[in-house]
Amino acid sequence: MTAGLVDAHHHVWDPAVRDQPWLDGPGTAPLRRAFTADDLAPAARAAGVRATVVVQTVTEAGETPELLALADRHPLVGAVVGWTDLTAPGVADSLAALRALPGGDRLAGVRHQVQDEPDPDWLLRPEVLRGLAAVAAAGLAYDLVVRPHQLPAATRAAALLPGLTFVLDHLGKPPVASGALEPWAGHVRALAALPHTVCKLSGLVTEADHAAWTTADLRPYADTVLDAFGPTRLMFGSDWPVCLLAARYDEVVTTARDLTGGLSPAERAAVFAGTATRVYGLPAP
Repeated sequence: MTAGLVDAHHHVWDPAVRDQPWLDGPGTAPLRRAFTADDLAPAARAAGVRATVVVQTVTEAGETPELLALADRHPLVGAVVGWTDLTAPGVADSLAALRALPGGDRLAGVRHQVQDEPDPDWLLRPEVLRGLAAVAAAGLAYDLVVRPHQLPAATRAAALLPGLTFVLDHLGKPPVASGALEPWAGHVRALAALPHTVCKLSGLVTEADHAAWTTADLRPYADTVLDAFGPTRLMFGSDWPVCLLAARYDEVVTTARDLTGGLSPAERAAVFAGTATRVYGLPAP
């Protein structure tokens, strides 16, 4: 593979340092251990990855400074999507404080686990919209981790904030295992109609049958976002180490290449590096 790929979505954690409550769920036993950037580096470099974006996993203020420090010292980690309490009145101050920390210049975006919020319209709450406006004012992106039923609220929130780049993680978690396309596909097209939205080609293998998925199972979902967003608003992400529940790192990269095989070289360059570099402010190779 050609060097120069960007992996726009992976995680690190150590349950001995910080509890990861989501790992208590069914089927996550293989992930209940520490995963570090050094663990990822050999597989990423073998796949031709030049830079990665590390993404928050817990809604705790202590995690983001650790991720920034990691980006400051690790040659592979180029940017951080962190967390701050969007409902707090001092979001702008919190973001400024994060940027003043070691590695603070690597803060590229913010994310909240909206997928776990029982209110499907959480993103439309006035205090959340105020927090998102502060994220926009700080020049950061906002990563959307939502389930299909939460996509309409995400679209309405994005329409209210045209100055904020919204990044849809994991295609909005489509029901790959069931094979259903609607209503997910319609919701995704509505979001993609807004020009300041982008999407990560990530997380598909873990929405499929972990033990028996095929590239053909994933293709309708990849084709939907390719058509809706276009390659210049699509970026590859491995979702390592979560992806390990269903596939090795090299399998995730190869599958993404297969799913984008019909694109031109320039279009594939956008998906595998250009879009993430632009959205997250990564240094050019």
